[in-house]
Amino acid sequence: MSDKVKTLNPKEAYKLLQEHPNAVLIDVRSHMEYLFVGHPAGAIHIPWIDEPDWKRNPHFLTQVRQTMLGGASGAAPVVLICRSGVRSLEAGKALIEAGVKDVYNVAEGFEGQLDEKHHRSSQGGWRYHGLPWEQC
Repeated sequence: MSDKVKTLNPKEAYKLLQEHPNAVLIDVRSHMEYLFVGHPAGAIHIPWIDEPDWKRNPHFLTQVRQTMLGGASGAAPVVLICRSGVRSLEAGKALIEAGVKDVYNVAEGFEGQLDEKHHRSSQGGWRYHGLPWEQC
């Protein structure tokens, strides 16, 4: 446990989730991204920032705590993922500030950074590494 967000690449995050069945994987992207771009298999969707006004979800912390086996801080490791690792890091810092101790950020996110042609999923991310994902 730590007082800061720990960083994992997608393969490390997947391994942690396999080795710690009580860990929760939370996708913090918008509803549209989660549904139409796809998401890691088994991820729980709790948006950090969402449409229509693109403001921070005022219920984020409560929703995460509910997901963590009854809301007890530290009850389960929390792994956060977004598109490229930026929003999930921000959300992770907020969880740490709220007293959640075991927080991880998936650095490459679900789609990774943009490549030279402005495409994602071509040089990093959960999907790029062939980890389980699904799409609605």
